[in-house]
Amino acid sequence: MTTDLTNKPTDSGDFRLPLDVKPTHYDVTIKTDIEKSIFEGVVKIDLDVKKETSTIVFNSADLKLNDASLYSNELKIKQVDPSPSLDDKAERCALSFSTPVPAGSKATLSIGFSGELTGAMMGYYKSSFEHDGTKKYYTLTQFEPTAARRAFPCWDEPLLKATFAVTMISRADTVNLSNMPITSEEIYQHQTTKPEDPSLEALFSALTTQDSPEAQWKISKFQTTPPMSTYLVAYANGRFAYLESSYKSPLSGKTRPLRIYSTPDVIHQAQYALDIKAKVLPIYEEIFDIEYPLPKLDTLVAHDFDAGAMENWGLITGRTSAFLLDPKKADVSAKKQVTVFQSHEVAHMWFGDITTMEWWDYLYLNEGFATLMGEVIVVGIVYPEWKVDSSFISEHLNDALDLDAKLSSHPIEVHCPDANQINQIFDSLSYAKAGSVLRMLSNFVGQERFLKGVSIYLKKHLYGNTVTKDLWQGISESTGVDVPRIMDNWISKASMAMGFPVLTVIENENGIHVRQDRFLESGPAEEKDNETIWTVPLALLTVTNDKVNIDKSVVLDTREKTLAIDTSKPFKLNAGTYGVYRVLYSDERFAAIANEAAKSDAVFSLNDRIGLVHDIMALSKAGFCKVSSALTIVDILHDEREFLVWDSIARNIATLVSTWWEHEATVSDLNAFRRALFAPIVKRLGYEYSPSESVDISRLRTRAVGQAAVAGDTAVVEELKTRFADYMRTQDDSGIPVDLFRTTILTAVKHGGREEYEFAKALYENPTTPPSKSISAVMAMCAGQDEACIKDTFTYILSKARSQDIVYFINGFQMNFRTRRSCAQFFQDNYTELVKRFEGNFSFKDIVSSSFDNLTKEEDYQKIVDFFKDKDTSRYNLGLSQTLESLRASRAWIERSTSDIAEWLSEWKMGSSRSSPPRRR
Repeated sequence: MTTDLTNKPTDSGDFRLPLDVKPTHYDVTIKTDIEKSIFEGVVKIDLDVKKETSTIVFNSADLKLNDASLYSNELKIKQVDPSPSLDDKAERCALSFSTPVPAGSKATLSIGFSGELTGAMMGYYKSSFEHDGTKKYYTLTQFEPTAARRAFPCWDEPLLKATFAVTMISRADTVNLSNMPITSEEIYQHQTTKPEDPSLEALFSALTTQDSPEAQWKISKFQTTPPMSTYLVAYANGRFAYLESSYKSPLSGKTRPLRIYSTPDVIHQAQYALDIKAKVLPIYEEIFDIEYPLPKLDTLVAHDFDAGAMENWGLITGRTSAFLLDPKKADVSAKKQVTVFQSHEVAHMWFGDITTMEWWDYLYLNEGFATLMGEVIVVGIVYPEWKVDSSFISEHLNDALDLDAKLSSHPIEVHCPDANQINQIFDSLSYAKAGSVLRMLSNFVGQERFLKGVSIYLKKHLYGNTVTKDLWQGISESTGVDVPRIMDNWISKASMAMGFPVLTVIENENGIHVRQDRFLESGPAEEKDNETIWTVPLALLTVTNDKVNIDKSVVLDTREKTLAIDTSKPFKLNAGTYGVYRVLYSDERFAAIANEAAKSDAVFSLNDRIGLVHDIMALSKAGFCKVSSALTIVDILHDEREFLVWDSIARNIATLVSTWWEHEATVSDLNAFRRALFAPIVKRLGYEYSPSESVDISRLRTRAVGQAAVAGDTAVVEELKTRFADYMRTQDDSGIPVDLFRTTILTAVKHGGREEYEFAKALYENPTTPPSKSISAVMAMCAGQDEACIKDTFTYILSKARSQDIVYFINGFQMNFRTRRSCAQFFQDNYTELVKRFEGNFSFKDIVSSSFDNLTKEEDYQKIVDFFKDKDTSRYNLGLSQTLESLRASRAWIERSTSDIAEWLSEWKMGSSRSSPPRRR
């Protein structure tokens, strides 16, 4: 499609800093005045002069600079530039001096700076919380990717590593945190406390020496860090409480302290995240054979946070939903979320912090690895019963394939010429697709050898910066495999390797003929978009003498290939669903695989069954097969007992309902089918949870109740409404199992009125409500059918909601078919305010996409194009292009498949389609 809404980015050569000088060490002193919402400080930066220069260029944004001077060690002179040249657009400052500093020499740059503490959720900012009815504040940093320059002048590029010595000046009754431990802390006394450097005298002279702790100032000095990138520097100031633990290094035997900090009112909800940190750290050390190098590892929980969490070295930060849960009532979903967030960020202590990508083009080296290591391999060791390798297929692989099936996709290794582009690539391709491709490689070469190669890679580049070839060299060394030959077309920006293949399998008398073509959600790719030949690990599963064989060595590295196998026996490509591709069989073969999978002694694994459901639905959307074929597969699997298969079924039926949401008859029939699938499970499992039951049973019950409720099953809806009514009457929620809380409150508000709505709002506004409950309350506020309540929520978003929560409100309104169009209109009506509120934040691109994602009419496309044609879309042009492409694909799917779905559901209702044998009753 055309992307005429895309603003052309500047060339990266203009965006990158000149390398005439290189920073080696920063002394950063910051004074935080929360009451006045300002910060000020001085930074002294030691420089290696690589090339003779009289101009020093560095990054600075939204700061007032003063007293800029340069001291040359060789010239023994101090030079001053009284009028720095600021470029607001490029976020740079240039200092000019009369005498050039010579190449090969050392110099020290000193600059005073000051700025405002705002709620921007980037740079150095303030966050609020409510305690005893009073709003209070604390401060913290969020620098990734390019916001360190908003806190102090610096060379704000990942390649330009340096050491950092941080000093914080703050009120005496507050806590100061940074990457490293505190080495000294003292109350400021005018007579006895003298600055070590004359440049700090003005900062110190303004401090008061009153008696009360809240009026006194203190000075906290932190240890110097190892070499690190600016985006990983972190500090915070506030009246924090903490919990403490430790872990013993399996490599050295050292014991390191671990803490988690938050405001005092919610610290009791932080114990679980602290426990997870202590569990996973020694596992990472053993896997990588590299000890965690810092003296401590803290986590700070923030009430206002743009991303989910952030891997600042030694001081992980993140939003409440990432790290807090009710210790007495933690549902499995919330427990898994906290586990994954904490483990993912700890993985970054190696991937990203010790070894850092050279530039943002290689972000996947951080995020793809943290996704695979932190969310699959290590969590799988801690909680094997969660089957995280299998859940990865639905939670990451399928999401990545959905996004990557668009012409507006981008390579994993993506050109990032400027800050706008950098912010946009924190998406499913840099995280989920990168993690999926690495998972595919690990399965192909063997996980043990893969991890050995990763260890080699990390050890060779300790405290350094890397590009893709460095990783491939490490894995090639450990495996003897030519990794670049396999992986380049999956990763490389040089080959413009976007997308992934669909493998078409044609059976003949000699076996199977396999052909690869680029898969697009819009249908078969045109020749110009179908030039890439991937090296595809086929993972061929065959059966011989009732024995399952999986050949991981066979690859497809040409357009097509014939494989000699016995097609009279079960077979399947992509065994285990490790490959990053779809497989298209004939309808007959799909049905044969499904019927085999439905047997109690099936040769196809849990992963195979999950992948089968996702593949055939995606193929039907693209027109490679019919939706009726996909529904037949689902129907064949109707006696499945594994939660994760049911999860994949639920996700895909929900996609159908969501796509056909304006087709009342189709939605009604699909919901009848959904009730027939899930209501029997509710009847079998009931509503009560037992500590002795498996995680699978608990999660299957949760999913089944949720699906039956959203499909309108009368018995389930009435049960949930009754339980919620009891909760409202008694203020005791013990009658609602914690795993069913979200479904219950959504159902009660959807089928209720003002009273239920106000109850949900009060829950959201209660500062001690655990995050998972709070988010559920947000979604419920958007679920009602009452126009007055809907209108109140739209007003509430802009007047009272936290900025970080607005995306939850938008998603909630998109779940409610009644509010989808009014939500899109709300975004358009309040565009200017939303743009300003989220200026520079990650999450705005998600708000743009979510507001329009579910529109499917042809006129919607043109209205969206018209709305954005005079807007600066450079911050979200990728997401907007993907949204428009999805709209077109959904429209085509509706036109192609409506009658097919209607015919299949009509036959199903007459009972003619169910012919598969019952399974594992």
